[in-house]
Amino acid sequence: MRRSAPRPLAGAVEALAAGLQPATALGAVQRVWREVAGDAIAAEAQPIGERRGVVTIGCRSAVWAQELDLMGADLVARLNAAIGEEVVRSLRCVATGA
Repeated sequence: MRRSAPRPLAGAVEALAAGLQPATALGAVQRVWREVAGDAIAAEAQPIGERRGVVTIGCRSAVWAQELDLMGADLVARLNAAIGEEVVRSLRCVATGA
């Protein structure tokens, strides 16, 4: 019996990880967050909850929470565009200290 050539594992791992993410509004936002917000913001703030279209963003500090509040309308529009449907109505930015 002949063995087939080894195949990269990365593709299988990515497919498995994509299947593990919940099919919720929060899951959709978490998938596109770094792309939409950028590396600098994603390092300081992450989507941590969603209720009725209001996405809660946990920020490392109150300063970041305030900054993201000011950017809220733009981020909502960009998130919905990246997701491909209107799932985010607004952002609620809170300082978590983490």
